Amino acid sequence: ILNDDIMARFRRRTCVILLLFILFICSIMMALKTLRPDRAGFGDPFGLGLLPELQQRTVLLDSKQNSLNRAQGDTVTRVSNLHSSAVNTMKASISPVKKLEEELSSPNYNFHIFYYTWYGNPQFDGKYIHWNHPLLPHWDPKIANNYPKGRHNPPEDIGANFYPELGSYSSKDPTVIEAHMKQMRSASTGVIVLSWYPPGMADENGEPTDDLVPVVLDHAHKYNLKVTFHIEPYKDRDDRSMYHNVKYIIDRYGSHPAFYRHKTSTGRLLPMFYVYDSYVTIPEIWANLLTVSGSQSIRNTPYDALFIALLVEERHKHDIHRSGFDGMYTYFATNGFSYGSSHHNWASLKAFCDSNNLMFIPSVGPGYIDTSIRPWNNHNTRNRVNGKYYETAFSAALLVRPEIISITSFNEWHEGTQIEKAVPKRTGQVVYLDYKPHKPNVYLELTQKWSEKYRKEQEQWLM
Repeated sequence: ILNDDIMARFRRRTCVILLLFILFICSIMMALKTLRPDRAGFGDPFGLGLLPELQQRTVLLDSKQNSLNRAQGDTVTRVSNLHSSAVNTMKASISPVKKLEEELSSPNYNFHIFYYTWYGNPQFDGKYIHWNHPLLPHWDPKIANNYPKGRHNPPEDIGANFYPELGSYSSKDPTVIEAHMKQMRSASTGVIVLSWYPPGMADENGEPTDDLVPVVLDHAHKYNLKVTFHIEPYKDRDDRSMYHNVKYIIDRYGSHPAFYRHKTSTGRLLPMFYVYDSYVTIPEIWANLLTVSGSQSIRNTPYDALFIALLVEERHKHDIHRSGFDGMYTYFATNGFSYGSSHHNWASLKAFCDSNNLMFIPSVGPGYIDTSIRPWNNHNTRNRVNGKYYETAFSAALLVRPEIISITSFNEWHEGTQIEKAVPKRTGQVVYLDYKPHKPNVYLELTQKWSEKYRKEQEQWLM
């Protein structure tokens, strides 16, 4: 009997061990089955490896075209041969772009994304610009004394809490502009809202960038993107200077195929201008420019446009209406920071806009952190929560059924609102934040996902 009991226990134990082994093998098989290649689903198929090919072919095309121009005095046969060569080269150059066009999601012209071209490095600019941003002191000296001073020292130490995949790049670098356009297009955005200062002007830490506008327009056009302007609060901005600057932009850039025009409910195609910090100018001054009876009125002229004001406080909505603006946007990617950036206020703001024939353009962002330049501002940090914060913002925006959604931002690295690709980096005492456990392009993928969702929901709204 004892032997039988021992044998029974032995058989039970063997069965249990065998069962556990089988379960282990099954779990391994299931795990292997669910693994997907990097490019599956929302994976990024638009690698930077294509850039050298595009660059090389573009240079070759320019070379052939110059040869053609020099050969105008030669024989007809020589001109014909050169022309044929140039055409063939042009076809080779266009071919990869067409291929990219087929791979990329279609642009959504109701998704507008804020873009900054104020970055510089020694290779293209002779020095670092903006990456070496100073540490800004708190306005209260007692608080300011508790925090470090000085400025950042690129390329290892930059004025950002995240680190770009492209490094401390220059906004003048053609390969960088190309990569940015490809990323924005892969995210299914459609309109670039370009930070803009008048010629010869810049923010206090930067250099003038108006000469870059034609380059941005050309690269945007290659990817079927449009460009509009985010007019910054330059020195002495008022009704008169705004009239001249709007005229300058439309005269200089308005004929470019990438220049954005918005189709209004009445069927008019009008340029659109976002006006940052519009509230610092009193409504009476804006009314001179933006109302039909104003002394500097731009209405019903060749320079008429849609002007979108920044709403921060609730009272600004009445000022915006009195000023003659066509709409309002909220910019900040910090839910709860201001009245305008608080998601729970968007429904009432949309209702106000609807009742006053204004556009409401909520701004969504992936998070916020600016302690690399404002070390005392930790309380305004908004954690990305692995993309959940961004998706919550999109969800809140879709609830109010806006005509346009704006995204803060593609590359405002100082405030940590960028959706541009970022990579893990540790150097010395600096440990940068990153997008792990996701890939560097996760926020481009999320933007593309919500662009498609927004497109589908808009179709239902219009039914």
